[in-house]
Amino acid sequence: MSTPSVVAPNHIASSFHALSDPLRIRVLELLRQQEQCVCDLCSALDVTQSKLSFHLKILKEAGFVDSRHQGRWIYYSLNQAQFTIIAEYLTDFSRIRDILPAPCCKD
Repeated sequence: MSTPSVVAPNHIASSFHALSDPLRIRVLELLRQQEQCVCDLCSALDVTQSKLSFHLKILKEAGFVDSRHQGRWIYYSLNQAQFTIIAEYLTDFSRIRDILPAPCCKD
């Protein structure tokens, strides 16, 4: 399997972990439409700010979202580059056709 760029296994694992929660997926779907402030995300998702902050932290650490401060609010948006990395990683697996059996060292 050839990858366009070498991506650390820990980076891939944290990406999939970030995508493994339904609330985080809902956050990404909302951010897909436009940048949003925390208060709007809380309202749209009907969650407390502390709960949302926990999930946003995971998404941010995994590289899926960016944030910026404006006044007292934090605005979140998608980081397209991270989605590209994951898409390329998964695309490499779709290129695998025939996997040959490996010879066993015990033969």
